[in-house]
Amino acid sequence: MKIEIYSDVLCPWCYIGKRRIAKALEGFAHRDAVEVVWRSFQLAPEADGVPGPTAAEAMEQWTDPAAVPARVALIRSNGEQEGVELNLHKSRPVSTFDAHRLIHLAAARGRVDQVLEGLFHAYHTDALNVADPDVLSGIATAAGLDADEVGALLAGEAYADQVTADERRARAAGVGGVPSVVIDGRPPVSGVQDPAVLTAAFEAAWAQRAGA
Repeated sequence: MKIEIYSDVLCPWCYIGKRRIAKALEGFAHRDAVEVVWRSFQLAPEADGVPGPTAAEAMEQWTDPAAVPARVALIRSNGEQEGVELNLHKSRPVSTFDAHRLIHLAAARGRVDQVLEGLFHAYHTDALNVADPDVLSGIATAAGLDADEVGALLAGEAYADQVTADERRARAAGVGGVPSVVIDGRPPVSGVQDPAVLTAAFEAAWAQRAGA
C-alpha cells in the first residue's frame, strides 16, 4: 500500500503531522507492507533565499493580525503535544526548493526520515535558513548523506524535475494544503488528524485492497 505525504519544510503543521503519521503507522497492523513517499509542496514558491519577516509576522499578511497570537499559541501547543518546539516568532520563511531537492536525494539513499527531521528541526526549532547551502549541507551530512554528492546536488539542478512533478501531482490529486496524505490514490486527507483516525483510514484502504 502506498502512502504519499505532501508537505513543506515551512509548515509547522507538517512537523506535527510527521509525528502523528508515524504514530498512526505504528498502530497499523500491516505497516511493513506500506511504502511511504514524501512529496514536494511549496507553500511559498515565490520566496527567495533571503530570510524576511518571521513566520508569525507573515501570518498577519493573510489573516486578522489580532488572531495571530492565538493561532501561534495553538500551533505551539500542538507541537508540544508531539514533542517538537515550534518557534514561529523566530523562524523566517525562505524558498524551500533546494530543501525539497535534498529530500528527494535522501529518499533515493534511504535517509529521508533523518533529513526531514533535520530540516524541520533546523527551521522550526533553531530558526535556521533552510535555503542556505551550508545549512542544507550540514543537515544532509549529519543525516548520513555523502558530502560530495550533496555538494554536487546543491551546485546543480538534480531532482528539480521531481519537485515540479510532485507539485503537478498534488494539483491532480486535489491537494490544496499540507500536510496532506494520499492513501493508495484515494482523495487526500489531513495529516494532522489524531493518529487513531489516520490508522483507521489506513485500515479502510487496506480492507478495500483486500476486497478488490
